[in-house]
Amino acid sequence: MKLTTIIGARPQFIKAAAVSRRFAALEGVSEGIVHTGQHYDANMSGVFFDELDIPRPKHNLGIGGGSHGVMTGRQLEAIEAVLLAEKPDWVLVYGDTNSTLAGALAAVKLHIPVAHVEAGLRSFNRRMPEEINRVLTDHAADRLFAPTETAMQNLRNEGLPQERLHLVGDVMYDASLYYRDRARMPRWFEKLGVAPGEFVLATVHRAENTDDLQRLQGIMNGLAEAGRPVVLPLHPRTRERLDRMRIDRQQNLHFVEPAGYLEMVWLEANCHCVATDSGGVQKEAYFFAKPCVTLRDETEWVELVENGWNAIVGADSKAISSAIANAKAPSVRSELYGAGDAAVKIVEALA
Repeated sequence: MKLTTIIGARPQFIKAAAVSRRFAALEGVSEGIVHTGQHYDANMSGVFFDELDIPRPKHNLGIGGGSHGVMTGRQLEAIEAVLLAEKPDWVLVYGDTNSTLAGALAAVKLHIPVAHVEAGLRSFNRRMPEEINRVLTDHAADRLFAPTETAMQNLRNEGLPQERLHLVGDVMYDASLYYRDRARMPRWFEKLGVAPGEFVLATVHRAENTDDLQRLQGIMNGLAEAGRPVVLPLHPRTRERLDRMRIDRQQNLHFVEPAGYLEMVWLEANCHCVATDSGGVQKEAYFFAKPCVTLRDETEWVELVENGWNAIVGADSKAISSAIANAKAPSVRSELYGAGDAAVKIVEALA
């Protein structure tokens, strides 16, 4: 069996690595990874692949930047050329990026079966490009690998056939289990004068927050008023916006450089709680039994809210500071995202 995996961002490489390791252990299975280049990441050097035990891409398309339409169109054209040359039996796509949709569309136009990992997630906010990407990909795919029962029900509600649906758990949980023993403290952490277990780990990168200066100001005010030191690895876009705003960097706000994945795992495992607008970081907080304050108006991971692990606060400064001050992990932690064997189930379903 021959597979082609389409990914376009660092988090997708980490997810795909969990599945790729399982495929690599099988005889008669070959996989070629295509990196569209959607998200340029300077951390994706040779060290990134070596440290995380991730297969290097067979094809680097170098397509990033531009509008959503331009990017998706260019990726679709380039991926089609790769698939015509490779002639795989399956195409795997992950998540909800433009690369995900372009990979799915290129495959179905060539009558190549598509498998979608992280299927069925819904925010029900159709203004989010990611929401459109994930819905269209799900309806194009032949195998839908859902991380949760909520995701499975979303797919059923949309009329997708039961035989396409597979509840497998979350591959990010697989990855967190695999990498937690490799995690390392960032070199700059000791210089902050912050004690492990006492700080808030914050990430802010979504356009809805960084492009709206009023929302960004509300978030920063809420973090500053939280009553705990806040460690904030800054996405370049967020740093540019904060520099433009000339925001007063209060004593408890520690702006640091973007963290590598193993550093983020350490920070997540050693913080008091997480405040984020990232979907992936919301889940990782739960994997490490940390309460999460979500700096958005909705989330795809509704089961975290329902089980008391996640508080949705938007960009309201008072709601943010209050949620952080009262953040406490629930006493019960069930297996909301499976048992850490999602990759095994995905490989079994395909191979």
